[in-house]
Amino acid sequence: MPAFLRYIGHRLYTTWATFWFVLPFVVTYPVQWLLHKLGRRRQLHALNRAWAKVSIFMWGVPVEVVREDASPVPQPCIYLSNHGSYVDILLLFKTIPGFLNMMGKDSLAKTPLWGPLFAGTYVVVNRGSAVARGRSFAQARQELLQGRPLAVFPEGTIGDRPGEALAPLLDGAFQLAISTGVPIVPVSMPLNHRFMPSVKGLRVRYAKLRIVFHAPIETKSLTIADIPALKAQVAAQISDDFLPEGRGIPEPSRWR
Repeated sequence: MPAFLRYIGHRLYTTWATFWFVLPFVVTYPVQWLLHKLGRRRQLHALNRAWAKVSIFMWGVPVEVVREDASPVPQPCIYLSNHGSYVDILLLFKTIPGFLNMMGKDSLAKTPLWGPLFAGTYVVVNRGSAVARGRSFAQARQELLQGRPLAVFPEGTIGDRPGEALAPLLDGAFQLAISTGVPIVPVSMPLNHRFMPSVKGLRVRYAKLRIVFHAPIETKSLTIADIPALKAQVAAQISDDFLPEGRGIPEPSRWR
């Protein structure tokens, strides 16, 4: 394809994808704001899940969902996933049923309009403050014990080599799983960064999305001393689903 046509195609698709991400939020914002003010967190998450489904459907990309274990996932549980793109949250919302909880960085709470809604529905973590971090994990623990599953990106941020190598996994989610005795479900999303890489400027490319849910890992008999081995097991399972076509970040299109 000539460079000019490729450039135009990429710009048009980026505009299309952005439009169908923003439109559902704008249309439903008054309802989201009202649900937030009323403390209706379950209903607000259901609306977020619908938003994710509509956006991904309108993007027109193929979505492959693989579940290694056909039996229902024990609830509550902690889903631990690699983090390679801002689209990761939407794919988790689309594919995990029920009243899912999400642990995200406190910077998300500072996003205009959407940030306060996120902070009021899920758990935000300020990793720079031990007190704030402890408060966030206490909230997540309480909601786990009440039966609400939790999704965490144990790398803590989007890694430098998404789809190729995991950044070191942080201990917090593993401590949380062991202290509550809930199972861990490793999750692999090896291609999301090909659709929307975390780079300077907005870049979206038509690309397949894939998510793999591995069999749950029981933690009831484990102790804090088992965390290194548990982290290694989870990292190996997630990394095993990294694919050759997921290597590298798509190059920006240029018209020369």
